Amino acid sequence: MTIIERAKAPTPKFFKVLRTIGFSLAAAGGALLAAPISLPAGIIALGGYLTVGGAVLTAVSQVTVEDGTKPARKDG
Repeated sequence: MTIIERAKAPTPKFFKVLRTIGFSLAAAGGALLAAPISLPAGIIALGGYLTVGGAVLTAVSQVTVEDGTKPARKDG
C-alpha cells in the first residue's frame, strides 16, 4: 500500500480525534512563533516544539488506516 493510498483510506475514529488535536497544537505553536510582540526565548522554543509535535501527530494519524479485520474474541 502506497502513502497516497494510505492517506485516502478510511481513518479510525480515535485517530481522527488525534489528528484534530495535532492540528490544534500546530496552530497554537505557529501562533506563538508568529506573535507580533517580543516573547521570552522559552516561549518561542515551546512554540517550535508544539508546531513540530502537532505536525508529526497529524501526519501519523492521517496515514493510520483500518485493516478491516476484527480480532477474535476470547471468552474466558
